Amino acid sequence: MLDDAFERARAEKRLAFIPYVMAGDPDVETTEAILLALSDAGADVIELGVPYSDPLADGPTIAAAGQRALRSATDLRGVLALAWRCRERCAPIVLFTYYNPVYQFGVERFAREAAAAGVAGAIVPDVALDESAELRAALQAQGLTMPLLVAPSTPRERAARIVDAATGFVYVVSRLGVTGTGHAPDFAPLRVQLASLRELTNKPLAVGFGLSRPQDVRDVGTLADGVVVGSALIDAYAGARGQEAGTRVRDFVAPLIAALPAS
Repeated sequence: MLDDAFERARAEKRLAFIPYVMAGDPDVETTEAILLALSDAGADVIELGVPYSDPLADGPTIAAAGQRALRSATDLRGVLALAWRCRERCAPIVLFTYYNPVYQFGVERFAREAAAAGVAGAIVPDVALDESAELRAALQAQGLTMPLLVAPSTPRERAARIVDAATGFVYVVSRLGVTGTGHAPDFAPLRVQLASLRELTNKPLAVGFGLSRPQDVRDVGTLADGVVVGSALIDAYAGARGQEAGTRVRDFVAPLIAALPAS
């Protein structure tokens, strides 16, 4: 599913658009409306966050969204049920979760039920490459992908190992720190990082952390294959529910999608 999404974007000479949404913020019904709105608007892949009480990589916006989702009693089982309901109407969904919920659920059970729910894979940012073999194998056995993260500080030798192990795409962290829109990436070193990674792999490179404006999308340039937008999107529909949230999402992503053609 992910291969098809990136191939379609390449054929259309544009970056793939990958929005991030926290499942259950502020409730599951609203998330479902948002997933459908994003898919209708042109999202190529959707990262669907699983709420967790100790999200190490999340900035204030996504952490707060996770807390709202937890207050609405959203858990991994509910996220999988949501993905199943949307499986034929939405862009491919990649779960974004921390390892603890997966471990508590059971690694093989997680992979099996994620596949049954129709998701394309899972991103688990707090699992180091050296500790990821069991989860990667369980997902692969079910035909699911596991994109892995590469940070600006990752040494080249380790980056080579990460991109070799990643499936679906390589998640390129644009700057050090947590997610959020407070500080835009410095695009000069980001381009150097992308060029270095492109020497190591032909797998899709998707840039995330701090991207929020059409200009950010344009500044990623032609070296990447996709862009991930999360915190700014969540801010755009904060406080809205149901179809109102869906309308806000469409209005917010329209200029971002218009900026996707690679220049």
